[in-house]
Amino acid sequence: MGWIGAIIIGGVAGWIASTIMKSNTGIIVNVILGIVGSIVANFLFGLVGVSFSGLLGSLIAGLVGAVILIWGYRAISK
Repeated sequence: MGWIGAIIIGGVAGWIASTIMKSNTGIIVNVILGIVGSIVANFLFGLVGVSFSGLLGSLIAGLVGAVILIWGYRAISK
């Protein structure tokens, strides 16, 4: 997947995660959450031997990772 695809998938994953977690973030933060979340989720799931591939796999990894990032931010900021 190219950079454009990663940005689009990251934006969608970040938007879904911000909706699930009821966080009030903008489009840029959603894209960043989705992309960084995908990296985090792929790393964490790689530790237990699970890998994601394809469009749907990237979306799931980005969503899970973005939710983890939002949760972590809230836990640290309180």
